[in-house]
Amino acid sequence: MDVSCDAKLEERYEFARTLARQVGQEALRFWNENGPQGLGTQTKGLQDFVTVADKAAEDTIRSELARMFPQDGFVGEETGGAPGSAGYWVVDPIDGTANYLRGLRHWGVSIAYVEGGKTQLGIVHDSPTDRLYHAHLGHGAYCDDQPIKVAPTTDPHAAMGILGASRRVPIESYLGQIKSLYDAGVEHRKIGSAAIGIVRVAEGVADFYYEEHLNSWDALAAILIAQEAGGVAHVPQMDEFVANGGPVFCATPALADLVFNLLQPVQNQTS
Repeated sequence: MDVSCDAKLEERYEFARTLARQVGQEALRFWNENGPQGLGTQTKGLQDFVTVADKAAEDTIRSELARMFPQDGFVGEETGGAPGSAGYWVVDPIDGTANYLRGLRHWGVSIAYVEGGKTQLGIVHDSPTDRLYHAHLGHGAYCDDQPIKVAPTTDPHAAMGILGASRRVPIESYLGQIKSLYDAGVEHRKIGSAAIGIVRVAEGVADFYYEEHLNSWDALAAILIAQEAGGVAHVPQMDEFVANGGPVFCATPALADLVFNLLQPVQNQTS
């Protein structure tokens, strides 16, 4: 990448980090002032919600990015959009809306920038804690100003990961994943936000994250952060992922093959 391209990426990187924190802080302030009864919640589907805060956050992100980088494409959870032929942003204004709605403190703002078929920038604001996780492809991963690394865990009996569950796939598949992990002596949790779950892998709090179907805006930013922190990731090809979503697996390297193999046969049996 030439110097001018790198400078343009740095400009986007700095702007998106500031924007993600601003939007996350505003969403938290809105919840603190209004509580769960004042969020203007609408139902998009079974256990799938959107609040006034989601819409306001995406409107802010979309308009601010368009103002600064009018040539960039945009894909957002709430307002849609198209990748375009050049670079584009992939945004989830509040990943973990159901948690946000109930006051569970696992949610955040996810902003990714894709160019040349690769995620170049990933920013996740863990809004309840005001921690900003971020990565620029090839430049490492950070929480605020501190470098982060995946855990060095090698013993599966000491491992703990995070599983997501999607209503887009049969519940039997998810239950089978739980049994496979249980039989292997591997612990897991479910927290309700892919972006936050994957950055927990990046910072070494969890050893893996798996969900059989995620949309691109749920995960692209966090996946880059986990990879730049030394993690292993298995995800669909970019065009397929942005268009249709798909399975996402991230893990610390020493356990990646073992855990992936525990989970993968379950997926194959239900495909």
